Formats: sequence, C-alpha cells, structure tokens
Amino acid sequence: SPGPIAFQLGPLSIRWYGILMALAMALGLWLATREAARRGESPDDLLKAAELALIGGLVGAGLYYVLFNLDYYQTQPWWRVLAVWEGGLAIHGGLIGGLLAGGLYVWAKGLPLLTYLDIVAPSLLLGQAIGRWGNFFNEEAFGGPTDLPWKLYISEPRRPPAFVDHQFFHPTFLYESLWNLGAFLLLYFVLRRRLERAPGALFLAYLGLYSLGRFWVEGLRTDSLMLGSMRVAQLVSVGAVAVAAIGIPILMRRRAA
Repeated sequence: SPGPIAFQLGPLSIRWYGILMALAMALGLWLATREAARRGESPDDLLKAAELALIGGLVGAGLYYVLFNLDYYQTQPWWRVLAVWEGGLAIHGGLIGGLLAGGLYVWAKGLPLLTYLDIVAPSLLLGQAIGRWGNFFNEEAFGGPTDLPWKLYISEPRRPPAFVDHQFFHPTFLYESLWNLGAFLLLYFVLRRRLERAPGALFLAYLGLYSLGRFWVEGLRTDSLMLGSMRVAQLVSVGAVAVAAIGIPILMRRRAA
C-alpha cells in the first residue's frame, strides 16, 4: 500500500483513512437528502438526524472495538482509545450507535422512523463500500495468506505473528467493498421503489445483504474480534440475516393487508 498518510500540512498528517471516511459521509448524506426530498420528507430533519447518527456512530464504533479488545487496550496509554485514524472502529458498533442516536432524534420529533431508516439504507452501503479502502492504506482487515492473482502484499511489521513469513494475503477489504457496492446498486436501482410501500423493508434488505457478505468475508480475516472461539461479526451477521428474512415478509404482508 502507499502508506496511511496522504500528505502533510506542516506538522499535521492528513491520512487516507480520514479522507475516505469524509468522502463516504459526504456522498452518503448527499444521496440521503435527495431521497428524503423525493419521499416528501424534510432534508433538514434528515441532516440533523444524520449529524447525531454520525457522532453516535463514531462513539459506538470505538466503544465496540475497545470492548472486544480489552486485553490490548489495558496495556496501552488511555489516549490510544481515541486514535481512530489508526483504525480501531467496528462497523457493527457504529451501526448500533448511529441508529440509536439518529433514531432517538427521529422518534422524539414524531417523524416516520421506518421511512427514515429506508432513506439512509442505500447511503450506508455506499459509505461502507468507500470506507473499506481506508483499510487498504492502513494495511489492516486483510485475510489469510494466498497466491491468488489479486493477492495483496503486506509489509512485515503489519503481518500477524503466525504469518510473518508470508508476503501476500487475501484483500478482504476489497471483497467487502465490492460486495457492498453490488448490494448498493441492487438496493438503490432495483429494491428501493419496489419496497417503498412497506416502510422498514428496504432497511432490513440492507441489513440482510450486508450481513451475508460480511459473514463470508469475516471467515477469511486474520484479525476478527472474538467472543471465545467464535467470530463476533459472524454471530452478529447470522442474527441480522435472520431478522431480515423474518421481518421483510411480515412488513410486506402488513402493507398488503
């Protein structure tokens, strides 16, 4: 990889991770405000909810990551918890924190919560597709060793101790980015209008599609957050797919009735 730093502004290092996160947020917000206006909802209310969701998402992503890496952080200075430019953000924690913060605002304002979830669903997938490239520049979130033509070179200091003698690894960040991009295209261009009359169904479709891909990709990674012998992301993904598979037909039937 070209390295984590894009350029220097005096003593300030501008990192690719931050640039890509900002780009993901900007494009996601642009797309969501357009969709809110199309559905007759207030873009201003959406932006306020999104602002709170972004803050809640960052807090949730950091706390979730720290929670499942307590052994590491207990040996580090306290400020390492705040070093989000090095990674250390878990998407599932970000979703939980963001949905709680933004959802509480929407609920408190008496706005249609399920509709708002549908509005942001495609933006979440697009943002995740872009954001995953931050892992490329940080040399993180890669898989096990491989000799496939699209193998990814990882510098020795970034390799897991068990694979220090290997040079090339699965680019799992790329697999997930491409999956998310494909799921975004399906959601936005095929399912968005078809599921519009069943509020909440599009968001559940997002949840199910993302989780299917994440379950597969997580099985290849070498840096999974663990709960005992189980990969946390795979456990969450199974639960999310189940919720989507059960919830979408219920919402569709309720609408038809």
